[in-house]
Amino acid sequence: MRYHRGDVVDRAIVVLDEYGLESLTMRRLAAELGVQPSALYHHVPNKQTLLAAVADEILTRGRRSRRARKWDRRVVEVCAELRDAMLAYRDGAEVVVTAYTFGLGAGEPASQLQEALRDGGLPDDLVDVGTRALLHLVFGHTVEEQMALQAASAGAIDRAPGGPADFERGLELVLDGLRSKVNG
Repeated sequence: MRYHRGDVVDRAIVVLDEYGLESLTMRRLAAELGVQPSALYHHVPNKQTLLAAVADEILTRGRRSRRARKWDRRVVEVCAELRDAMLAYRDGAEVVVTAYTFGLGAGEPASQLQEALRDGGLPDDLVDVGTRALLHLVFGHTVEEQMALQAASAGAIDRAPGGPADFERGLELVLDGLRSKVNG
């Protein structure tokens, strides 16, 4: 059976979601697809490229239509969509954060945040810092939340992770600071 890159990425997401990032190896993925590991390298040259494609696909699957017109509400939409997309798959946050950090993929949310902050009237230096601050909040909160959810489901911890309300409050705190730079 012949596979396309999209088939490989789709199956990688299934393996990720069922078994976790630690178990997503080229050998396991090849076995899941019923091919030799060397056959995967026709579609992806290495595991880093595979993870970047998985990260981009996670974000693509998590896309929602945008309704907000004001710059700060657009920021909320982008950040919430990013958080929800990462939480939709086991270890999704780790995959997306890693791809973004290493410059391998998952860059679209940063571009969307930059555009919204520019539209809000922030100077370029604050657009860059503001984008990084927002991404740090989303990435950090989501990684911690996902880790806590997994630990709680395994009985390793008995506390509830900070959920959507905690995330939204943190986001509003960052936005208050950004708004003060526009209005101040």
